[in-house]
Amino acid sequence: MGNPDTNWEEAFNRFEQAVVSGSEALQVKAITKLARVSKFAPQDILAATIPILARLLGENNFSGNLTRSIQQAAAYCLKQIASQADGALATEIGQSGVINSVLRLFPQSDDSFRTILVKCLRVFVTFGNENRVIVARNGGLEIVIHLLNSCNDGTRRYLLEILSALALLREVRRILICLGGLRYLVEAVSFGSMVSRERACQAIGLLAVTGRARRLLVELGVIPGLVELFHIGDWTTKLVAGNTLGVIAAHVEYIRPVAEAGAIPLYAELLQGPDSTGKEISEDVFCILAVSEANANAIAEHLVRILREGDNEANAAAADVLWDLAGYKHSVPVIRNSGAIPILVNLLRGENDEVREKVSGAIAQLSYNEADRVALADAGAVPIMIELLHDESEELRDNAAESLINFSEDPLQHERISEAIGIPSFQSMQSRLTRIRASDDLMARSMSRMSIEQLTWDPDLV
Repeated sequence: MGNPDTNWEEAFNRFEQAVVSGSEALQVKAITKLARVSKFAPQDILAATIPILARLLGENNFSGNLTRSIQQAAAYCLKQIASQADGALATEIGQSGVINSVLRLFPQSDDSFRTILVKCLRVFVTFGNENRVIVARNGGLEIVIHLLNSCNDGTRRYLLEILSALALLREVRRILICLGGLRYLVEAVSFGSMVSRERACQAIGLLAVTGRARRLLVELGVIPGLVELFHIGDWTTKLVAGNTLGVIAAHVEYIRPVAEAGAIPLYAELLQGPDSTGKEISEDVFCILAVSEANANAIAEHLVRILREGDNEANAAAADVLWDLAGYKHSVPVIRNSGAIPILVNLLRGENDEVREKVSGAIAQLSYNEADRVALADAGAVPIMIELLHDESEELRDNAAESLINFSEDPLQHERISEAIGIPSFQSMQSRLTRIRASDDLMARSMSRMSIEQLTWDPDLV
């Protein structure tokens, strides 16, 4: 078997003759042999066997155990063929009517045959979105959920893997809750192949954008499973798990359980990673989790460590998060007490433009707080910010000017920045901030004069 000198055309002719005119025992033997050599056979030869095997599987004449053995052998052989060449023939098999035959055979199958059918279906939905659609639209989802309700043997893993593949379809996610399948999707995050667990995680992230589904998922215990997957998965899986956890954490009620499950160190790891998507996910989720002061403290510790140890990309990402956190009232003393300010000022002396821009933005935000202005001045920020007023980068000039304007409005710090007052970029920012504040004041006065009736006026009622 698998001899390089095999004449595959002759082998196919012998197979076809055995199946068409041989005894049932000979048919089973020929199909079993094909399954065994499928990994060696050329793709066109395997493709030619699909209609033959599909016909056998679709037979309705169950005259005896041997006939059922033919169908069992045919299902196993089709599974083997579908697994070859990265699933190149899986879609062709699905479109041959095999999937409908497999689904029809489930109610009539015994334990051993059912196991083969489940494994067969798992391979079909693993390769090709078209097969998933066929399964879903022909009652396959209901069959899988029904089997999961009663199955506790080794096939449960394969059923969960089928479910995770089907759940990537929007039409499946729409009915999954009604069919009682959500708990099994949560289970699929923790069991099965890593590819399947990642699929389940992705589907959960898509489901969790709605409040009802998010609440049900949390009640079903999805958070620990997602955190575990975040911890043990490869980089792609970490991205998916981190993103899904972020969707869960987007509701204030679930911020604490996500943090308590150990997510913060994992997001810090993602922030330091090589992928820009991971950095974006971490920055967004850190800003959500930092709504809690306890979380803000833990996040600040990790950010300070990254600023000390990280490369330029990680430092820029960490500084960007600190920039955001500096806008949270409760986070202002957290950042100061974490020791971040001297590190930020030191990074401002570096040569990487992206790092300097993010750091200068964080410093500009911190400069709105009196105690932080003292810490910034003590760390030597003022001379550096004055120097940046002449930088080629407009963002650096603007951030430096914004910081120095806040210093100029502080009676205790005004003298420190006196030499900056005549610099054009400082004056330009000062004029801009004056206009912004005047506009904000006008809006506030206008709102204060509006009546309740005006605030709740509905133009559709006019």
